[in-house]
Parts: sequence; C-alpha cells; structure tokens
Amino acid sequence: MWIKALRVIPRITKEEWDGLDVFSRWLIASRGAVFVMTAIAAGIGGILAYRLDSFSWSLFACSFFGLVLAHATNNMLNDYVDSGNGVDKDNYYRAQYGPHPLEHGLLSKKSFRTYIIVTGLLALLAGVYVTFKVGMPTLWFLGLGIFFLLFYTWPLKYFGLGEISVVLVWGPLMIGGTYFAVTNGHWNNWVAIISLIYALGPTTVLLGKHADKLKQDKAKNIRTLPVIIGEKASRYAVITLFILQYLLIGLLVVERELGWPLLIVLLSLPKLVDTIKIFSRPRPETAPANLGENVWPLYLVSYAFEFNRRFGLLFLLGLIIDLVINKI
Repeated sequence: MWIKALRVIPRITKEEWDGLDVFSRWLIASRGAVFVMTAIAAGIGGILAYRLDSFSWSLFACSFFGLVLAHATNNMLNDYVDSGNGVDKDNYYRAQYGPHPLEHGLLSKKSFRTYIIVTGLLALLAGVYVTFKVGMPTLWFLGLGIFFLLFYTWPLKYFGLGEISVVLVWGPLMIGGTYFAVTNGHWNNWVAIISLIYALGPTTVLLGKHADKLKQDKAKNIRTLPVIIGEKASRYAVITLFILQYLLIGLLVVERELGWPLLIVLLSLPKLVDTIKIFSRPRPETAPANLGENVWPLYLVSYAFEFNRRFGLLFLLGLIIDLVINKI
C-alpha cells in the first residue's frame, strides 16, 4: 500500500481503511501520489547546489523532507477547510476521485486535525533547523512557505491566485529555497530562472485539475483561474506552458547556463504530442472508453500530471548528467 499510495490515489472502502497501518493512512489522507512533484523540485535544487563545494547532505535531507511534509500538510488542510466550509459536500469532485478523510467517514475531525498538526509541526521543525544552521535570511523562504500553506485554500484559490501561487512555490520557493539552504546561504539569480522551468509543470497540473472541476467550482463561487478565463482558454494556456518549458531550456542551453545534457527532455516530445491532442479538445462530459480505470472524473489533470512527471524526471536526469560531466 505504501508503494501504491505513492503512485496513485487509491480508492478504498472504510473496511479496507480500518485494516491499514498508520503510515498508509497518512499517505492516502495526504494524497501521497502527488509528492513526486515536490520531490523533483527539491532534487533540482539539490543538484544545482551540488555544483558548489559547500553542499550539505544534512541540510538537503531536512529541506527535502520538510518540503514534502509541508505539501502533505497543505493537501490535508485543503480538505479540512473545504469540508468545513461545505465545499466538498454532496459528492463534490474532490470526494469522487479519491478517499476524502472526512466526507467518507475515514477519520473524525479530531483525528484529522491531529494528522495535520503533527505533519505541519514536523515540516516546521525541519524549517527551523535549516534556519538555525543557515541563518536568519532563511526566514524569508520559511515565512513565505507558511503563508502559501495557510492561505492557498482561502483566499488565494478563491480569487484566481492559486495557479500563480504554484509558480512561486514550486519554483523560487522550493527549488530556490533548497539551493539557498543546502549551499549555506548562497544565492544566484539563474537558479530562480531555472526553477521557473520546472514550476510551470505543477502549474499545468493545477490548471488541468481546476479545468476538470470548472462547473463545480463555479457553482460554489470558487473563482479559480479556469472559472475566470473559461475552459478553452485554460486548456490552451496549459499547452502554451508546456511549450514554454522546452523553449526556456533551449534558451538556457544556448546561453550556456545549462549544459547540452538538458536536451534529454526532448525524449518527452512524444508524450507532449499526445498530451496536446487531449488539451486541444473540449473536456468530455463522460469518461472516455480509453481512460484508465478509476481515473474519472480526473481527466485533463491526469494527462498533465503524467506529462509533468515524464518531463520533470528527464529534466532532473539531465541536470545529474550535466553535473557529472562538469565534476569529471
């Protein structure tokens, strides 16, 4: 179940839930399948930092697990707040694609709060340790991280700012913050630029998710960006961001800010073509026959997630190869 919960969001019954160990329950409640996006972001920050001789493995480990725990806290807090505000009631989109700890009666509010508090405190502890070791400037990253964690669900998501938040969080905050911490306070502006390449990926995933549930969000007066600009504009915005990732990598390779091994991301082009075909058509009203089992009502987001995972891992691999070549 640990492996399964890190690969997909498993759909389980209350009886199956009751038979699980506490870590499996935590992975399911916190939607562990999406942690890969945060893990890749932290990995990118670590690899960029390894170019310097001041790399610290202990600070990298704290940054890595702190970010993953913060992501988990945000996911659970999102469910807790939305459920408390009545957003997830009546078989809402979130309660359809995976187990909702409160809406499906898997956890009491008290137990769920314990999950959130313990996870959040562990994330905070990692951040405090890094701040203690690196210095007070780290508080800028820690403070902004806490801000987005607490206020993403409301009000940012409700006013079309959730998607912009993701660009900042998965880019300069996660990648840039990991680089800053692991290099013991060193900063370079090109790291922030490189971080935006990857940050566009999680942003496409969120755009896909919000486009999938556009009608439900609009009915509940949650003004995500797709609600504001419409489904078609959202789909083509995602396609634009896909292409922009390749263009930015090409530009940085030409400018020699990145090495030629980063061109390995071109291996994801077949996946890009397939994903663009999906996003160039309106979202179907019912699950297509060729859609994987237990995916619907996830549709656009599932394709965006799969592409982002492929692109992100190749991006990470390219950075590793480039690092090895530079160290030889």
